[in-house]
Amino acid sequence: MQLEITGHHLEVTDSMNNYVREKAERLKRHFDQVMKIHFILEVEKQRHKAEATFHANGNHMFADAYADDMYAAIDALVDKLDRQILKLKEKLKSHHRQEAAQLVATTEPTD
Repeated sequence: MQLEITGHHLEVTDSMNNYVREKAERLKRHFDQVMKIHFILEVEKQRHKAEATFHANGNHMFADAYADDMYAAIDALVDKLDRQILKLKEKLKSHHRQEAAQLVATTEPTD
């Protein structure tokens, strides 16, 4: 997995960098096909914004989160990304194929 962490109007400290990398490992645990994640940490007046774009298995997704604290914004962002990855993972599993195959197997006449 390739991680990019950038800051707008903000110096990304080593502790922030390590925190983001630690949280990104959680995403990798759920879906190992995440190829690239680009995190952007930004400060807008008193609000802290964390946003990310990730590319996984041909899909491009985006999430952002706002909070009064940068670490809280990162936590909220990772929660959103986690939900999106789990949703993508469920979408890639085709449950309908199995149901259709079972239906065809039970309705075929036997000789």
